[in-house]
Amino acid sequence: MTEIIDVAGGTGATLAKYPQIKGINFDLPHVIKNAAPLPGVEHIEGDMFESVPKGAVTFMKWILHDWSNEHCLKLLRNCWNTLPEFGKVVIVESVVPKYTNTGSSSKLSNVMGDDMVLLALYQGGKERSLKEFEALAKQSGFAVELICNAATYSVLEFHKKE
Repeated sequence: MTEIIDVAGGTGATLAKYPQIKGINFDLPHVIKNAAPLPGVEHIEGDMFESVPKGAVTFMKWILHDWSNEHCLKLLRNCWNTLPEFGKVVIVESVVPKYTNTGSSSKLSNVMGDDMVLLALYQGGKERSLKEFEALAKQSGFAVELICNAATYSVLEFHKKE
C-alpha cells in the first residue's frame, strides 16, 4: 500500500505517522482549515456523506461507531462508488465480542462502556458485533474480513466485490 484515503482524518495525524505512505486526509472544511501542511499528505475538504475521494484504499478509524446504520450505509456506498475493482476499506473499530465474560477487565466490559458513551453523545452511534459489520458490508456491496483484534481495537477490511 503506497497511497491511502483517510476519511474523517482530522488534521492528518494518522497519515503523518507513516511518511512512507502518501495519503489524502479528507475531512470537513472547518477541520481541514486547521490542518498544517504535512509531507506526503494532501488535505481535501468535503462531506463524507456526499462523496469521498477516489483511491484504492480507504481508511476509517473510529468513524462508523459514531453513526446510525443508515449513515454508515451511505458512507460505505460512497466508498464503494470511488474504489477501483478489488479496492478496499480498512476500518479500525471496536467489535463487540461473542463471548460473555463480563469481568471488569474484559473486552466486552470495555466495549460496552464505550457503547454507553456513544449512546450519550451520538444519536444512532453504537459499537457493533461482527455480525452487524457483516450486514453493513453486505448491504453496501462489500465482503468483510476481520484482520485482527488487539485489546479493544479490531481491524476489518471491506473488500469491493462486483
